[in-house]
Amino acid sequence: MLILGIDDAGRGPLIGPMFLAGVLIEKKDEEILKKHNVKDSKQLLHSKRIELSKLIKETALDFHIAKAEPEEIDKAIISGINLNTLEAIKTAEIINKITEKRKEKIQIIIDCPSVNTSAWKKKLLEYIRNADNLEISCEHKADINHVSASAASILAKVAREDSVAKLKEQLKKYGDVGSGYPSDPITKEFLKEHGKELKDSGVFRKSWRTWKALFPEPKQSTLQGF
Repeated sequence: MLILGIDDAGRGPLIGPMFLAGVLIEKKDEEILKKHNVKDSKQLLHSKRIELSKLIKETALDFHIAKAEPEEIDKAIISGINLNTLEAIKTAEIINKITEKRKEKIQIIIDCPSVNTSAWKKKLLEYIRNADNLEISCEHKADINHVSASAASILAKVAREDSVAKLKEQLKKYGDVGSGYPSDPITKEFLKEHGKELKDSGVFRKSWRTWKALFPEPKQSTLQGF
C-alpha cells in the first residue's frame, strides 16, 4: 500500500502565504523516515527541518506543495468561503496531482484543520476528481501520530519559512516584521506603522480581525444620510 500524508503550515499568520504539502511513500519507507527522526515540524529546529526535507524528497515516491497567497485567502473569505474550505480545495489539489495517474490503493492521512473531521472530509470529497482507489483519513494530530504526515508538515514548514525569509528581505527597509503572527508584538507594531502604506502589496491578510481592527472599512453612506 502507498501512503500519502498531508499537512499545512502558516494557517494562522497575518503576514505571508499558507502552504500545504503532500508526501507519497511506500509503507516500508515509514521506518526509514522514523529512523532519521522525522516528526512533527513543530518539534524540530529549523536547521533540522531543512536537513530532513532533503531526505524526505529523496525517499518519497512523489510530493507536491500547494500555496495560498494572502490575496487568495482574502478573496476566498470575502466571497463566503471560509479558511477550512480553502484548505479542502488546496488539499484536493495535492491529492489530484499525486494520485490521478496511479491505480494502486492509496491510504491518505490528513492532519485535519477543522474540529469537525467528518464534515470537513465530506467537503474535501467535493473537490477530488477520482476517489475510487483512495482510503481517506482526516485526523487531529496526524502530524504527530503518522510519519507520512510528519514528513508533509516538514516540507510545508520549510516552504513557509523560506517564503517568509524572502518576504522579510523585501521588507527590511521598513523594519522588523517579526514572526508574522497576530499575537507577536513586533508584528503588531509593524502593522501599525506600515500597514496602510503596504495595504496593496499582497503582504497582509486583510480579512484577519487584527487587520480589520486597525484599518476598518469605511461605512457606506445610505440614502438616509443625504
